[in-house]
Amino acid sequence: MIGILKPPAHKEQLSKEKIDPTYKKLRFQVFMGIFIGYAGYYLVRKNFSLVMPDLIEQGYSRGALGIIASAVSISYGLSKFLMGGISDRSNARTFMSLGLLLSGITIFSLGTIPVLTSSVAIMFLIMLINGWFQGMGWPPSGRVMVHWFSTKERGTKMSIWNIAHNVGGGLIGPLAVLGIAIFGDWQSKLYFPAIIAIGIAFIAYLLIRDTPQSCGLPNIEKHKNDYPKDYNERYEKEFSTKEIFFKYVFRNKFLWLIAIANIMVYLVRYGILDWAPTYLKEVKEFSVEESGWAYFAYEYAGIPGTLLCGWISDKVFRGRRAPAIVIYMLLVMVAIYIYWQNPPGHLVLDNIALIAIGFLIYGPVMLIGVQALDLVPKKAAGTAAGLTGLFGYLGGALGANIAIGFIVDHLGWDAAFILMLAACIIAILFTTFTWNTEKRRLFADN
Repeated sequence: MIGILKPPAHKEQLSKEKIDPTYKKLRFQVFMGIFIGYAGYYLVRKNFSLVMPDLIEQGYSRGALGIIASAVSISYGLSKFLMGGISDRSNARTFMSLGLLLSGITIFSLGTIPVLTSSVAIMFLIMLINGWFQGMGWPPSGRVMVHWFSTKERGTKMSIWNIAHNVGGGLIGPLAVLGIAIFGDWQSKLYFPAIIAIGIAFIAYLLIRDTPQSCGLPNIEKHKNDYPKDYNERYEKEFSTKEIFFKYVFRNKFLWLIAIANIMVYLVRYGILDWAPTYLKEVKEFSVEESGWAYFAYEYAGIPGTLLCGWISDKVFRGRRAPAIVIYMLLVMVAIYIYWQNPPGHLVLDNIALIAIGFLIYGPVMLIGVQALDLVPKKAAGTAAGLTGLFGYLGGALGANIAIGFIVDHLGWDAAFILMLAACIIAILFTTFTWNTEKRRLFADN
């Protein structure tokens, strides 16, 4: 890697008495950097769904808007995978901040330049570009996580970090209401959050550091005396692109299994999330304000749900992720059925069901990412997570965007909910295929 993305060189190690306090300070600092930074990414990732009702009023069909929304999933899935390979060989500090800056500028332009919302083709292209920049968020976060936090603490730390997208995603509802109140136009749902995201990009750059060694510290395994079974000193050196992709990722059968399960989890996640404002308005008779706050509640319910899921996988199932995923997805099915079957006019029960789905769905999303990080050397973490993300977004989120839009147009909302329930069943099935494999691979001595 060359230029501004090149990882910083390892520095001479600090004196023994400075290592522990410096580690404590920087671990908290870099964690806050990737947490705030990743929350910022979500301010400009899914806010297009909030302007979909406005665009429908202007004559756009749900199918056309589903195609536009799918652009983010297409490019994000590809970017998360391909840029993951680049991020594994880049400075996480620069890589993550740059992606957020470019994504913020893209969405700001969409909301402020009228010609960019004048046709389906133009909006699709803009969202395609935005999705590519969005793919620069997760991989460097994963790189930071595996370098600064050891295996035994990673499940809990990842569950805390993972709620960043609930924080960011949940804020776009209230920010949309605030933007309209301040600026008075529906386009403010786009450009107002974008302004905030651009500011966050600079904050993230100030906080994030690449690796402990680049700050004069020993690697995290040595510092915490937490060496996984397959640890090798060679894993502290940067890998070539060929090694990352072909030696540690493509040949890992377990990664392919969880990638397929991820397709179904993402279809449910975005099938509910992306279409919530439209479904709540058209079927459940929610106002714009009620939809915005319901969207907020859905995202923020994921915070305690994700934390609990991480804790269960670490403490109850001793680091095994599959059992927790299966339990959560079974409960997701129940919540989706209630959300679907509850008659219009029952706002409280609709919100409870939506909150329950949000509480439950983000745990499996997070745990599949943790599984990917656990299964490869840390210099290949971004690419491994990118593979599962590629499947999740190109299969699941893309299906949620395009398929549900056309299904609703031609078959109605009932067919869309049947599809999401079927996706839950398939996700559970493929997760159970990993049940014993996960135990054998991660805990061979049990």
